[in-house]
Amino acid sequence: MAKVFIDGSAGTTGLQIHARLMARSDIQLLTIDEDKRKDPAERQRLMNEADVVFLCLPDAAAIEAAQLVTNPDTVVIDASTAHRCNLDWTYGFAELGLREKIAGAKRIANPGCHATGFISLVHPLVKSGLLPKDALLHCASLTGYTGGGKKMIADYEAEDRPVALASPALYAVGQSHKHLPEMKLLCGLDTEPVFCPIVDDYAKGMATTLMLHKSQLKPGTTLEMVWQALSDFYKGQKLVTVRAWDAPQGSIYANTRDGMDSLEIIVSGNDERMTITALFDNLGKGASGAAIQNMNIALGVDEATGLNV
Repeated sequence: MAKVFIDGSAGTTGLQIHARLMARSDIQLLTIDEDKRKDPAERQRLMNEADVVFLCLPDAAAIEAAQLVTNPDTVVIDASTAHRCNLDWTYGFAELGLREKIAGAKRIANPGCHATGFISLVHPLVKSGLLPKDALLHCASLTGYTGGGKKMIADYEAEDRPVALASPALYAVGQSHKHLPEMKLLCGLDTEPVFCPIVDDYAKGMATTLMLHKSQLKPGTTLEMVWQALSDFYKGQKLVTVRAWDAPQGSIYANTRDGMDSLEIIVSGNDERMTITALFDNLGKGASGAAIQNMNIALGVDEATGLNV
């Protein structure tokens, strides 16, 4: 039975991981006494006793916590932004051809939620040669408010909340969103995209949409070719699927995969202009679900164990 410790279990991501692991008989959760939550010695003891440690902490705290783990056999999975562009850590997106690296890694950086959507779309297209790495890209990403953590959840669910919270909110409009560096790095892009994250008045679910004009793609590229490249790239994956390019689309709703740990890609439009959308749960494949998938791979069990696919 694998021993697991969650450092930062009181936060949204930590609570989600804890709830999912509580239902499993192959995991022993190590817990810390409430009065010792900030005791470095006790945290270090539990971390080094564990087979897997989840860091669900702010960036600076995650960097400090990672240094407390000295047991060479302990796998650390960091849910913060801190190590996602650190080449000494393995990026935890198995479907990018990183499954074997994750299986042998002791330091795994869990992807960001918006980054998961963007990278799931762009990485395969760059790799296929249909999308040049010097393309100037535009992306909008709609998320439920649970992605903002406990304070945002409390603000949105308060009875006396401001009227403005009933409408979509564009944020990080200064083009400095913390996920941009990993988007560029993991997709092999020359330039960070113009990125517009939007939070709206619903709890969970994301719709990350890449908008492309044919001039941005390799000459002669069609909508069907884009679908085929994505479909081929994710063929056989359990947690990422691509919807048929010629299926009737209708409206696309961002909360479609609420409660799911998988991601679905939808290719829409025509040969002149197209949109490609990644639908997933910001707390599922966008956070806690992905973290557990990475843990499963590191422990050598079926990666979908304990997940809702």
